[in-house]
Amino acid sequence: MTAATVTNTTFLLPPRLLETIRQFTPNWFTATMGTGIVALAVNQFPLPIPGLHAIGQALWLANILLFTLSSALYAARWVLFPGEARRIFGHSVMSMFFGAIPMGLATILNGFLAFGIPLWGQNAIEVARALWWIDASMAVVCGVAVPFLMFTRQDHAMEKMTAIWLLPVVAAEVTAASGGLLVPHLADGESFRVLMLSYVLWAFSVPIALSLLVILVLRLVLHKLPPPDMAASAWLTLGPIGTGALGLLLLGADAPHAFAAAGLAQIGPVAAGIGVIGGAMLWGYGMWWLALAALMTVRYLRQGMKFNLGWWGFTFPLGVYSVATLALARATNLDFLFAIGGVLVAVLVGFWVVVTVRTLHGAWQGSLFVSPCLIKGSIRADFEADAV
Repeated sequence: MTAATVTNTTFLLPPRLLETIRQFTPNWFTATMGTGIVALAVNQFPLPIPGLHAIGQALWLANILLFTLSSALYAARWVLFPGEARRIFGHSVMSMFFGAIPMGLATILNGFLAFGIPLWGQNAIEVARALWWIDASMAVVCGVAVPFLMFTRQDHAMEKMTAIWLLPVVAAEVTAASGGLLVPHLADGESFRVLMLSYVLWAFSVPIALSLLVILVLRLVLHKLPPPDMAASAWLTLGPIGTGALGLLLLGADAPHAFAAAGLAQIGPVAAGIGVIGGAMLWGYGMWWLALAALMTVRYLRQGMKFNLGWWGFTFPLGVYSVATLALARATNLDFLFAIGGVLVAVLVGFWVVVTVRTLHGAWQGSLFVSPCLIKGSIRADFEADAV
């Protein structure tokens, strides 16, 4: 598309839509992450409440529309405003949200397995398989490219660090957990291949994420809590822990059959045991961060928390930790884990309702469509930036 064509196109668009496109940033994909994980978590609620599957399915279908709309708006920004869109590569906060795109897509491909198979049968599995490979490719690129930009082009400091540093590197382990859901639906040869690649993706992400959590503890000790605008970032720490535990549990459950089909039957039970023990250890680590996130949120509420798009950080991390709790409960058959998982899902739904209502109101007013990349000379904008 030539520059003249782009100019002519902009004249055809309503001014408000054009400005929305100009200001559209990838942190909007956190809404698809949050909505998608709520759909999946509701579907796994431990009590047999009629209609929950239908509610989860409806949320999943709505999330497909939301992801498609977000993708169209962000693609339009690159087409119509390429110079402004490129500024994200140098932005120390907004560039982290590239990781939200593959993570949002992962909730959709998981939904094809949870909700799509009863609707479309084998076709849903084929779609999920294709999306998994796309998602894995995007997650690997984010996991390498964004840290490289941090090393070479962006301005970072210890006192400005928040848990959003986790977003680009966590995408790969989310794909790994999705691989654990996909493996049982594949033929033996392909199932083993996806299983092994999922373990690789898990290792591609989790050790780096856990290292960042260590640095985050040091940052919090030395420089105290971030400002209230970044309050929801406290919950992001649950993301890599919950997804890491979930990945080990799902892949461990797949391992006996997949390894046996590959002639490595003796390895399968070992992987299954590692899944349960490793999942339990990560789950316990997550409880520490969950308690701290709750205490931090109470403190922020007393200081006054203004709504921003970052509030979606209350949803996805808690959602994957809730789903991991229920997966651990199914693996161990421990009643207290089912109870905790049910409570976490209920809290998750409450968070999602509040954030969704506030987001729809802000989107209707247009106040949430702000690109910090276009704000010059504001150090605080770099720090707060409507981030998760």
